[in-house]
Amino acid sequence: MDQSSGKIYTVQFWLLCMSNLLFSASFNMMIPELPAYLTSLGGADYKGYIIGLFTLMAGLSRPFSGKLTDTIGRIPVMVFGSVVCVICSLLYPLVSSVAAFLLLRFFHGFSTGFKPTGTSAYVADMVPFTRRGEAMGVVGLFSTIGLSLGPSIGGSVANAWGIMTMFQLSAVFALLSVVILIGMKETLHNKQRFRPALLKVSKGEIIEPLVLAPMVITFLTYFSYGALLTIIPDFSAHLGLANKGLFFTFFTASSIGIRLIAGKASDRYGRVPMLKISATLMAISMLMIGFATSPFGLLAGALVYGVALGINSPAVTAWTIDLGLPEHRGRALGSMYIALEAGIGLGAFFSAQWYNNHSENFAKVFYIMAIVTILATIYLMFVYRNKYMRFMRRSLKIRSRRH
Repeated sequence: MDQSSGKIYTVQFWLLCMSNLLFSASFNMMIPELPAYLTSLGGADYKGYIIGLFTLMAGLSRPFSGKLTDTIGRIPVMVFGSVVCVICSLLYPLVSSVAAFLLLRFFHGFSTGFKPTGTSAYVADMVPFTRRGEAMGVVGLFSTIGLSLGPSIGGSVANAWGIMTMFQLSAVFALLSVVILIGMKETLHNKQRFRPALLKVSKGEIIEPLVLAPMVITFLTYFSYGALLTIIPDFSAHLGLANKGLFFTFFTASSIGIRLIAGKASDRYGRVPMLKISATLMAISMLMIGFATSPFGLLAGALVYGVALGINSPAVTAWTIDLGLPEHRGRALGSMYIALEAGIGLGAFFSAQWYNNHSENFAKVFYIMAIVTILATIYLMFVYRNKYMRFMRRSLKIRSRRH
């Protein structure tokens, strides 16, 4: 595709956005209902594993999805991720034990291990450098709409027709996202045919060193997201919110409102300044949620968190693409997503341990999340800045010696 034209809003672009919306809605619609479903199977003590196992598999699969994105193409990788969603959604009603549920949840992680990697690389292929943040903001906007609609639709369907119907609807959404992808044009040039040898990933192909800074920020800022996915359903019920997906609807709504503006701002003012703002706002939102004693306080914190996440996502994705090499774009994005999954997974696991099904621990969990998140601001203000300045001084010294 011709990046020099400056156009980003093509038919292909909008098809990708719609596929992202359906995919996001598919796996997010079940999240608010899964803790209660696992409890009904006798697994109340394993709530932290709902997100933890999912993100563990997503993280483990990232090196493979990154390599395959750079070899066999963006679309096959996206299709595989969506197909996994279809299969797993249809299998959830068949599990009858905690062990089987957790195993299925683990394999479900393949979906987000593949689909977002291929999607981000596809977008980077399509759009010019000067509008990369804007494009990522728009694609993320559709994902966020799916994230918002998913829990609300899932909760409504589960309440009206039962959780089994909700699982089936999730499969339908994922299948529709596959149908859209099949008719799209591949953007990777000189792609290869799949062969088993491509699944062999060497040590140097796991992490892209050029994107370590975005990885650090992604890990620190998504740690709190894992806690929200795990704790908010119980915290919402504790504060008297019958719809456990309402928190996600509120933070997604505010995220939708800021994403496009934030994406353009990162193109104009830089990725790092926008990420400083987002990390600081995210820490404030964690404190607001921790102090919440009513649904109003909780939802106010959700709105601030949504703004922070809406600023963070397009900026950190565009920053990753900026720093990575074009021929290793999949690897760079895969590395960033490994950090994302590690942050979400560890955030989910540790928050569940700290919460331990005792309501008096809710506030403590979110105060800890605020501390973790503010570390991202500190890193960008001091650690990353100093590292960059040392690199620039070293370069200037080398140049002066040559002259």
